[in-house]
Amino acid sequence: MVEQPTGGAEPADEAGGAAESLDRPLPEGVRRKVVVLVSDAFGGLTVGELPAQLRQYARFTPTRRAKFAGNAMAAALESDPVFRRRIGERIARSQPELAQALTAGAPPAAADPVDVAAVAYVLRPDGWVKLVAAVGEEVQRADAERADEETRRELARLREELVHARDRTRAETERLRAELDASRKEAESLQRKLRSALSEVKRGEAALRKGSAEADAVRAEAAARVSAAESESRRLKARLAEAETAVEASRRAAREGRSVEDMRLRLLLDTVLDAAQGLRRELALPPASIRPADGVDAVEPGRMSPKDIAARALSETDPALLDQLLALPQAHLIVDGYNVTKTGYPQMPLEKQRLRLLGGLSVLAARTGAEMTCVFDGAELAAPVLLAPPRGVRVLFSKAGVTADELIRQLARAEPPGRPVVVVSTDREVADGVAKAGARPVASALLLKRLSRV
Repeated sequence: MVEQPTGGAEPADEAGGAAESLDRPLPEGVRRKVVVLVSDAFGGLTVGELPAQLRQYARFTPTRRAKFAGNAMAAALESDPVFRRRIGERIARSQPELAQALTAGAPPAAADPVDVAAVAYVLRPDGWVKLVAAVGEEVQRADAERADEETRRELARLREELVHARDRTRAETERLRAELDASRKEAESLQRKLRSALSEVKRGEAALRKGSAEADAVRAEAAARVSAAESESRRLKARLAEAETAVEASRRAAREGRSVEDMRLRLLLDTVLDAAQGLRRELALPPASIRPADGVDAVEPGRMSPKDIAARALSETDPALLDQLLALPQAHLIVDGYNVTKTGYPQMPLEKQRLRLLGGLSVLAARTGAEMTCVFDGAELAAPVLLAPPRGVRVLFSKAGVTADELIRQLARAEPPGRPVVVVSTDREVADGVAKAGARPVASALLLKRLSRV
């Protein structure tokens, strides 16, 4: 193999012409040692002194360089005499005694043959080819001897395992035979016991069938008697329940009819009396009797004209209108709960909507003294509501199958004619329905404005 130098001059190649070369690959142990030596000496070179294909590994640690650039360094060492010479100089400085001994042709006898062959491969002294070849043969012989020794040890181990396995198999076979014999004897004993037990079972089944037949006959007769007695008992209980229901219904009808009518009459009377007193206070009527001339239609000096009175009328969106309505005697405010909350603060959860509205109504009830009822739709509930009604506010949820709008209309119809009832809802159907019942509908925005001032 003739080397072509890539730069500089290598004395051995220039003086001798054709250099010595190996006629076979390096032994694997020697090759690994060469890669380690080159990787260690690699760090002492500058980037400019490295072959182009090795410059990318200049910053690697020696271990990573040997792992990832081993083939590239071995190829460069073989093909680039200048690189090989530079590496040899670093090795000669790091291992001067071994380098001098190889140059003198007398390698140390105590040195590791692999190390000697690797350094000789880099330095290329006279006779390095024979030295590397001899080390390769020695390594191959050592590997073969180790392989033979390992094979002999493995064969002996396998023979011992075979003997142990045969012994275990023989012992296991004898044990299984003994267990089989015992199992056969036990099976024969169990078969005899089974035949005897089957005979006993057959006799017991026959006796059981006879007893079951007799018990079925007794039960059938008892069931017939019990059924007849239960039928008569149910008939009597039904008649008794019907009689009790009729009596209770008649009593309840009489009691409820009188109590409801009394309540409506008393509430209407209180409303009329409070309205009369409030009207007297508002008009500042004197206790004296009315003069005939007071009934003549005319405008006195200093009094307001009808146009002035119309100009002072409140707007439908003025919260003061709600204050005036609630100031009426015996006023009852009915609120469509979710209609108000979803108009004012729809982004809040339903629970917080209810609490916020009821808190405002409680304060408003305390200030005005009016009766207040807040109605929520029960269909919006996923579970029963644990709610403590605030003071002065009646809280109602509609039943299953009944909407909050229908419940509000029922409340408006339940009030006696003449009582001031105010219903808060922006639902047109609710407003029209309560208006027919004599109630005063107002928009939800009006209540929200009034509560914002609470």
